[in-house]
Amino acid sequence: MADTNQRVVIIGAGIVGANVADELVSRGWKNITVVEQGPIDLPGGSTSHAPGLVFQTNSSKTMTLLAKYTMSKLLSMDCFNQVGGLEIATTPARLEELKRKHGWAASWGIEARLISAEECASMYPPLNKDMVLGGLHIPSDGLALAKDAVRLLVQKTREAGVRYMDSTPVTGIEQTQGRVTGVQTPNGTVEADIVISCAGFWGVEIGAMVGLPIPLLPLAHQYVKTSSVQALKGRNKGPNGATLPMLRHQDQDLYYREHGDQYGIGYYGHQPLPVVAASLGITPKEVTDHQMPSRMEFTPQDFDPAWKESQTLLPALQQTEIADGFNGIFSFTPDGGPVIGEHPKLDGFWVAEAIWVTHSAGMARALAEILTVGRSTIDLSGCELSRFEEVQVAPDYVRETSMQNFVEVYDIIHPLAPKESPRNIRVSPFHSQQQELGAYFLEDGAWERPHWFEANAPLLDSLPARWRPAERDAWAAQHYSPICAAEAWKTRTAVAMYDLSPQKRLTISGPGAVHLLQRLGTNDVDTPVGTITYTLLLDTHGTIRSDVWASRIDETTFQVRVNGNLDFAYLSQEARKQCRQSPNKWVLVSDITGGTCCIGLWGPNALDVISKVSDDDFSDAALPYSHVKLARIQGVPVAVMRLSQVGEQGWEICTTADCGRRLWDVLWQAGQPSGVIAAGRNAMHALWMEVGFKGYGTDMTREHDPYQAGLEFTIASNKADFVGKAALEKRKNPTRRLRCLTVDDRTSVVMGKEPVFVEGKAVGYVANTAFGYTIGKPIAYAWLPVEMGEGRGVEVEYFERRIKATVTSEPAIEAGSDGGVKTMSTAGSKTARPQFRARL
Repeated sequence: MADTNQRVVIIGAGIVGANVADELVSRGWKNITVVEQGPIDLPGGSTSHAPGLVFQTNSSKTMTLLAKYTMSKLLSMDCFNQVGGLEIATTPARLEELKRKHGWAASWGIEARLISAEECASMYPPLNKDMVLGGLHIPSDGLALAKDAVRLLVQKTREAGVRYMDSTPVTGIEQTQGRVTGVQTPNGTVEADIVISCAGFWGVEIGAMVGLPIPLLPLAHQYVKTSSVQALKGRNKGPNGATLPMLRHQDQDLYYREHGDQYGIGYYGHQPLPVVAASLGITPKEVTDHQMPSRMEFTPQDFDPAWKESQTLLPALQQTEIADGFNGIFSFTPDGGPVIGEHPKLDGFWVAEAIWVTHSAGMARALAEILTVGRSTIDLSGCELSRFEEVQVAPDYVRETSMQNFVEVYDIIHPLAPKESPRNIRVSPFHSQQQELGAYFLEDGAWERPHWFEANAPLLDSLPARWRPAERDAWAAQHYSPICAAEAWKTRTAVAMYDLSPQKRLTISGPGAVHLLQRLGTNDVDTPVGTITYTLLLDTHGTIRSDVWASRIDETTFQVRVNGNLDFAYLSQEARKQCRQSPNKWVLVSDITGGTCCIGLWGPNALDVISKVSDDDFSDAALPYSHVKLARIQGVPVAVMRLSQVGEQGWEICTTADCGRRLWDVLWQAGQPSGVIAAGRNAMHALWMEVGFKGYGTDMTREHDPYQAGLEFTIASNKADFVGKAALEKRKNPTRRLRCLTVDDRTSVVMGKEPVFVEGKAVGYVANTAFGYTIGKPIAYAWLPVEMGEGRGVEVEYFERRIKATVTSEPAIEAGSDGGVKTMSTAGSKTARPQFRARL
């Protein structure tokens, strides 16, 4: 439990800062100061002009749960008008999207209903029914009275002892020996043990004071109020009263709410209008609803298309005009998510930025939980500051991608859709060879990643009938090709080369390397040089924060494959703490991803290929599964790891980036007689799922523990202690488990996040999916009640259609030892997941 007497300074008294103060006070924290550059009663930031629409349902479970808490808290404060939300479709594509969103609502526990055009018109009489095809109604959505909520929160926390300093700009952050010590203002320094920047779109400037790039871009968004609407007169109480549901017309980037007898209209369809917060100057001591830093001059020419569309959709507006309009500043980020977390190199400095009213109280609670007990009850990995790679926090990247997110905020985005720009930022040394083979690239983490190769299209002519994939519907067919099936087939029957270069690799070295990994991981890494250990990283509550592979190169050096920059930040921070506490156990954590590359060479013919190009022995006896050796392949120095991410014989072969092109060419030429192909991520993901592998971020998150995820074999019984061990004792009898499903109908390809029904009731949701090319049917991993055992029939909702599926044993492909590949035991194993061989 954290010390509740720590001196906390919160920068910003908007809806986020006020909620953070309240959430800390409610947990017993006493020494809190809120510094605000504007007047407390109306600070002039985004909260001061926010229209307050809270639509809870999101493709992200995290964002949905944050919004759900915000709604419930504001409702308890009588600062929430629960009028409901109505999203309408005016195009067939949007109607299908609403079906998908209805599925998310069921998955995340939000009551929602798909309704007809007639029901839309009945629920919302001003609508032009002829334009509407259908809608989605969520009765618990509504309007946040943000300014009222802030006033109440300030009053409540002041009474509890929180000190508010208004009209006080922050001029600097004081720090000593890697820790924050205070906040500088024109009136002196406010001493602090913890500083939390809730400065909204000014957060970039606050971050710059401590050398921290905050990946957000302030952008102006248009909002208008109409003149009085005859149909609304006498309907609503007060100037901001509303009784009709909030209305979204996302096909034209519009939303609507009532303000008494006026309409409020928000529009995202105009050109992005970026703002530099530093150019806004000092906030004046007097701020009004019409004069505030976050309210820019209205540009009517940008709003013209929206006004014409609004008068068509809501004919009553044809007798009105625009009474007031402005361009209000909000924060946008490269991936559209909030930014929360601790400075990776300055202890005690936290940020909670790019958080809209919709998620404000939820995010404040999450941060208070982290500061108080070390963990949020809601998984925040998709919101954490350190999720971005270094190239993704560069100003040019932040500017371009954030503007793209503004443009696409209401667009229908396929889950695999890459950014259109910027592209080709990070490419592996094999990129030119992949281009020559007709690679279809998608982007992730600014890396170009091949998903299949057009050069393999001729293989479809010889693909055995049982390997031929089902024809997909239009949605599932996006960013997909049947060539992926041919690539999976050749991996199972010959040999394939996979580009693993984007997978993040670290070196952990020094006399404290073993101690660090032993302390943080569930498995025993103090093994002989040359072994590879699969281990989980837990938090103190026993839930999973990541899974990693640690290859012991020598007595004091490990090469560790991790899941992303969050792992790098966490391991680096823990290494610094260890160095301070035990200088003789110093350890260095280095990101080597960009300077290295890696090829997965897998398939029954893999040994034939590698034996032609190296004098080293890669047989089972010389290099058993879950072992690594340093070797040479035609002069190229390599680290060869006996691991398989697809369940076939083979290796992950790593070298430095400068030798990458030669390594590819050597293996490619040697593999021609053995039928080698280049294969993409789609095939690899499918093969991975077939053999029962699970990955952090898709299958499991920080909501889950090893017993729920079926990864208890990673918990080494011989270890005295590790982070989270004590908490695991209370988690041995889970009520939910990650279960493997196979879809009974091989033609239905679900995409992930769909709800799972039993006897008409939503009981869980799909976490990860693939079409299992080897078994000829779709596979899914889903979170279900523990009693849903093998053989149980369930239904998965896909675009409002219920698809029959069966809970099956895992892995979907039976383990065996044919083909000379030994099955690895999972019981008490130090070596990670088992390896499986497909029975063809």
